[in-house]
Amino acid sequence: MTIALDRHPSIILQGGQHAGVRRWLWAVAALVFVMVVVGGATRLTGSGLSITEWKPITGALPPLSAEAWASEFAKYRASPQYQLLNQGMSLGEFQFIYWWEWGHRQLGRFIGLVYLGGFLVVAGLRLLSWRQTLVLFGMGLLLGLQGTIGWIMVASGLQPGMIAVAPVKLTLHLTFAALFFASVVAFATFLTPPRRAEPAQGRGMAWLLLALLFGQIALGGLVAGSRAGFVYNTWPLMDGALVPGVETLFVRPAFWENFVDNAALVQFNHRIGAYLLLALALWHMLSLRRAAPGSGGAKRATALAGLTLSQAVLGIVTLLLVVPLWAGLAHQALGFLVLAMGVVHVTRNEGASRG
Repeated sequence: MTIALDRHPSIILQGGQHAGVRRWLWAVAALVFVMVVVGGATRLTGSGLSITEWKPITGALPPLSAEAWASEFAKYRASPQYQLLNQGMSLGEFQFIYWWEWGHRQLGRFIGLVYLGGFLVVAGLRLLSWRQTLVLFGMGLLLGLQGTIGWIMVASGLQPGMIAVAPVKLTLHLTFAALFFASVVAFATFLTPPRRAEPAQGRGMAWLLLALLFGQIALGGLVAGSRAGFVYNTWPLMDGALVPGVETLFVRPAFWENFVDNAALVQFNHRIGAYLLLALALWHMLSLRRAAPGSGGAKRATALAGLTLSQAVLGIVTLLLVVPLWAGLAHQALGFLVLAMGVVHVTRNEGASRG
């Protein structure tokens, strides 16, 4: 992901000038990475609907008395998820899922404060050009939008008859998290002077791989939202075939609903996306290693291909084991590491193309 800015001469001539800004951005990226992992744990433990209200300020305080816990538990018992899925849950079991969701929301608040504080310092001290500062402001709006989407997602799971959040809204929540994460990694990479000058290599393929990475993350969100990883737990065959029959892939009355709510088609699309992404990543690596062995682009392409291969293997293991918590979290975490590598690769290539 390229930051469309003027490349400030001081970025190249004085590598240490923006060291503080870079450290802040990398810290934000690390926090978002942790947030994604905690979000995955919240989803896999079924904790996401345990807090039924959105109170951005007062919601930061957890229940501090027996009466407060009883009140929160009463609100949850009124939710469709409790009534349809978790009837008879004890207070202790409720507290377990509550703390996961509460921790997820507090980490989101903390990220917002860290980002806002850093932005105010950058803007107040004029550490960057006005265009770069404006981009940081836009990224802050994206972060705020992500929080709003998170609540819209939770609200979808509190509707009558729902026992989980809507898959499309979960996918939007994950995809916007990926967009913000990618923008932070891109900006931090942009501000980091390259160790040596290098020509732009494989720019088109680098961009294509990045687009496919975002697509795979979105497809992964649909897999998570529809719980498609808990069915068809064989590989390489799926439902006894490499390509399941039409009667399996298209069972919903409305054609488009199959791409969201039909676990078979959702999982199949995620598999096909993984195959395509891995094949192109390996081809990109081999092309750059032949054209410019030892170059920065070839090394980045090799790292990207290696991470993509590792993610594919981990995805297969996760599927075969029927998504244990550790594997599901590792798969989601590694997916964001692959995304980070893809962003760095594109940003470095674009920087080289501008000289």
